[in-house]
Amino acid sequence: MVTWPTTSRVSARPGTAAVLAGSAAACAIALHTAVNLRFLRTPSSDAPSLDESVTVLIPARDEEAHIETTVRSVLAQDGVPGLSVIVLDDGSTDGTAVILDRLAESDARLSVVHAPDAPPPAGWLGKPWACMRLADQAVGSVLVFVDADVELRSVVTTMRQGGFTLVAPYPFQESQGWLERLVQPLVTWSWAALVPLRWAESSARPSLSAANGQFIAVDADAYRAIDGHGSVRADVIEDVALMRAMKSSGRHTATVDGSTIATCRMYDGANAVVDGYAKSLWSAFNGPIGSIAVNTLLVGIYVVPAVAAITARDSRTRRIGLLGYAAGVASRTLVARRTGERALPDALLQPASIAAFTALNVISWQRHVRGSNTWKGRAVVAG
Repeated sequence: MVTWPTTSRVSARPGTAAVLAGSAAACAIALHTAVNLRFLRTPSSDAPSLDESVTVLIPARDEEAHIETTVRSVLAQDGVPGLSVIVLDDGSTDGTAVILDRLAESDARLSVVHAPDAPPPAGWLGKPWACMRLADQAVGSVLVFVDADVELRSVVTTMRQGGFTLVAPYPFQESQGWLERLVQPLVTWSWAALVPLRWAESSARPSLSAANGQFIAVDADAYRAIDGHGSVRADVIEDVALMRAMKSSGRHTATVDGSTIATCRMYDGANAVVDGYAKSLWSAFNGPIGSIAVNTLLVGIYVVPAVAAITARDSRTRRIGLLGYAAGVASRTLVARRTGERALPDALLQPASIAAFTALNVISWQRHVRGSNTWKGRAVVAG
């Protein structure tokens, strides 16, 4: 007697294949994460005193809640005798200007540039325009762009000793609210797990770039040679674009673990998380096709196996899904432990984190298509 496979068995095969592929990819990424972290540079906190001038550049727009802490942390640096700090009050409508002027009266190393609340010139976005104006005022041989509480000596030493023209130390990401804890760990995890760091340091491939505008140190001459932020004037994700421009010019850059030398709370509350990511994610993956491809891959690797571990009809598929889920948790946990972020229970929600990230991508594209993406009162559209 011939026994034909049932419909459920036939239809289960493609599903099992998808779970197997996702779980295999998750395991491979977990292994890569472990190897990557062995090569991850961490600036030393006992770096020697610097013998060159460093200018710290801080763009600020409506930052009265954080600006004093940031500026004071920079001015309190040890071992940076040639330190100067320039803050651009970029048309703030809150108490930012008053706070900055008060701080400048008590420390001659701090200069404040007040700019009117006006849109940037045609072809410029607000953040690159603010950074370029700051750089035009700088005199140091090293320029450091920051939004965070930082320690400077170690990152400049790392940059010089490694022969890099730009170093991007990722700060410790402070997250408090539920959506912050769900999404913010992906900021560090994404590059620590997915970018081959040692290859990225020696390669001129612009695609191997990971930077965070919260903290970037750059050689002043190299910065000006590529026209600084003028070369990325219309880029929404200008920090990564700046590293890519450096690589395209044949210079070496490095992404490093800055969790022990810098701290930043990127977004304060769920609404800020949504608005912050919505303004930029649409531009992150080279257009809608790239965005669909990347998000589909992430869902396939981290969400599908987890769902299958619970809902698959056959035990084999459930076991494969459980393995993929465990690999995703392991990758997140490895990065969290290295950078001092919460490991457990937060890493257990890796599938939910990826799902939330995908949802933020959808919101970002919706707002971009409607032309409603704004940040700090300005449209996120290059003129």
